[in-house]
Amino acid sequence: MKLTVGVDIGGTKIAAGVVDDAGRVLARLQRPTPARTAEVAEAVAVLIEGLCEDYPVAAVGLGVGGFIDAERETVLFAKNIGWRSEPIRRTMESRLGLPVVIENDANAAAWAESRFGAGSGEAFLVVLTVGTGVGCGIIIGGSIYRGSFGTAAECGHLPLVPGGLRCSCGGDGCWEMYCSGTALENEARKLAQQGAADSLLRRAGGRIEAITGGVVTAAAAEGDTVAVGLMRETAWWLGRGMAAIAAVLDPGCFVIAGGLSVAESLLIDAARESFLSHLPARGMRGEARIVAAGLGLDAGLIGAADLARARASR
Repeated sequence: MKLTVGVDIGGTKIAAGVVDDAGRVLARLQRPTPARTAEVAEAVAVLIEGLCEDYPVAAVGLGVGGFIDAERETVLFAKNIGWRSEPIRRTMESRLGLPVVIENDANAAAWAESRFGAGSGEAFLVVLTVGTGVGCGIIIGGSIYRGSFGTAAECGHLPLVPGGLRCSCGGDGCWEMYCSGTALENEARKLAQQGAADSLLRRAGGRIEAITGGVVTAAAAEGDTVAVGLMRETAWWLGRGMAAIAAVLDPGCFVIAGGLSVAESLLIDAARESFLSHLPARGMRGEARIVAAGLGLDAGLIGAADLARARASR
């Protein structure tokens, strides 16, 4: 049995784990993502080295939220951590002395869910990671769909609102500007500034800047009226975007992963209603299942580790 390390590099945290060939996480380490872009690679390497001290690791997989080149060598654009044309595979292989695989984090999560999680047995699967932004991974016929240039499935940048909010990708009205943890906290902070979210402000210690997506999600789970309303608005946008994807790809199942998926009853049930209301030609076509990720927040690192295992076996 070959053990591999998977790393999920997100905009707010970096999670790393040792994973066996059944998709089980045997050990894990985690830390906040450094604010300085130049420090991110070092933080990733330190986590991996910490795990390698106690386990015989054969290879490493990195899941990164951003565009990866077709050769899976370089992170072309990762807005949430500031990487541009970052040759991270070469950097990590040189430092660690191990084979390294790079994959888009949502692709890695999709692979894990198709192999070990809620999408097991689905030949046509879409996994959405709703966290800092919106990531998307597509499984077609049991394989990850990456496109001609390696950057397929960036569904978070679907332009859903003409002339809408400006996105860091350069576009206007991108899906993730309305459906993500970042969008959730932005809306909550606006309400707090207007004096319409006192309960959330109290939870954040009276500081508007401390109202995060996690604060809103936790409040919603406890029935806070303002937070529930914000979650339902997020779910409405989630369902609308899924309907657009279904019109093109017609998947059998959508799996919702990422930080906001922990509020399953609040997010996914309402998103399902929105999805059905926006689905083109409803009643004349099949309707995809919508389920929470079976692997929870570990989907990205498990998928990255499993993809690395294939490299180690060559």
